Amino acid sequence: MKLSSTALLALAISSITATAYAEPASQEFVPTTLAGSSAQSEAKGFIDGQSLGGTTRNWYANELKRRDDTFSYKKNSVKNDPTAPRTPTPRRINWVQGTIVNYTSGFTQGTVGVSTEVALYNAIVLDRDRKDIAGGSNRTLADSNGDAVDQWSKLGLANAKFRVSNTTLTAGRQNFSTPIVDVIGNRALPSSFEGISLHSEEFNNMSFDLAGFDRVSPRTEQSLSKFRSEYSATGVETDKVYTAGVNYQPFKSLKTSLYGANVEDFWNQYYFGATHELGDSQVLSLTTGLNYYKTVDEGKKLMGEIDNDTYSLSLGLAHQAHSLTFSYQEVNGDTYFDYLHETNGIYLANSLLSDFNGPNEKSFQIAYGLNMAEYGVPGLKFNIYQARGWGIDGTHYRGTAYTDPGAKRGDLSLMDGETHYEYGIGASYAVQSGPLKATAIRATYTTHRASENQADGNINEFRLVTTIPFNIL
Repeated sequence: MKLSSTALLALAISSITATAYAEPASQEFVPTTLAGSSAQSEAKGFIDGQSLGGTTRNWYANELKRRDDTFSYKKNSVKNDPTAPRTPTPRRINWVQGTIVNYTSGFTQGTVGVSTEVALYNAIVLDRDRKDIAGGSNRTLADSNGDAVDQWSKLGLANAKFRVSNTTLTAGRQNFSTPIVDVIGNRALPSSFEGISLHSEEFNNMSFDLAGFDRVSPRTEQSLSKFRSEYSATGVETDKVYTAGVNYQPFKSLKTSLYGANVEDFWNQYYFGATHELGDSQVLSLTTGLNYYKTVDEGKKLMGEIDNDTYSLSLGLAHQAHSLTFSYQEVNGDTYFDYLHETNGIYLANSLLSDFNGPNEKSFQIAYGLNMAEYGVPGLKFNIYQARGWGIDGTHYRGTAYTDPGAKRGDLSLMDGETHYEYGIGASYAVQSGPLKATAIRATYTTHRASENQADGNINEFRLVTTIPFNIL
């Protein structure tokens, strides 16, 4: 598939129009200076600065496989028998109530502030039917026989923090967010990471991150796990992940990020991202986004030989309540653009229900958004999108990490000219005031269709997610 001349012309006109008619956003240069204040100098003390609160999330998903694609489950109770026959089913339903109770102390006063954070994660399975959950997944925790674990808890966060000025060292189980290693929170409960991180904001327009992790706490597991790749067919694991990077804002309208990571014996990965804003959304604005990843194999090359360049470019137009975004994405390499499982380390524009990240894949997305605040209903939003991917070719891959001859889909060596498409609609509402203020409700319906060997297959999915925050202290 190639972009038509009409589509290319529309993109060009959109850019020119935004430049010509929008009131320009400030393009003022931001000189780098020391931060004007110190967070540690404002510390309230261990007790006076403490807080106790959290969220509870009702997470429901109903999936229906189409075109002979199926899930499967063990129909009969045969404990701990991996060879027990499995029964196909076209539908999978997951319904879980996830609750987080988080205690965070204040920082002690003085040159070096000390704080601690502890969060208890709890999940209650509301649909426990073995056929419905189809054997368990990263949505519903299940035992080896495919029966749901009705209720379970774990320490999601447990760490100590040390702060000097605007620089904080965190040791233990923690949230962490960068373009390569990022907490993923798209289930009833989020992931978290075990290790040490340093975050510094000593300058007014620049921040730094440095971290090392050896375990991940998955969204739907009680124990810690080693890191593995999102798309590996062999399940190989690694003990160490190191990452470092900088965020820099050279102009008021331009934000940039540069990060690198070493995933021991998997790969070295590098990221550059930039977002630029132009114009005024009350008239017409243009937001341009670039995300670029470079991945090369490292050490023992447990994922095989990798030399992958992947990027996405998005152009977003906004006028009052309306937004229209065009996104193009391209993978240059004979492997997937891969990232760490149980992370959100994929900031590409076309990462949707499908990631559109197959070997040598190209994809294009058009998305429309409507913000009803402009029509007197603040907090209510709608969106609709369609994305198409083409040119997927894994036939040049020489390795075993991404090949699984027993799999119905996803064997890289069989992908030759594969295509797929996806479209979705969504609505969300955030309560603006009252005792339920900040409660968020989101409903989405997504359809994905694929050629014979594309990994994601043919599926319709409906999700309804309600998240309610609460404060105790």
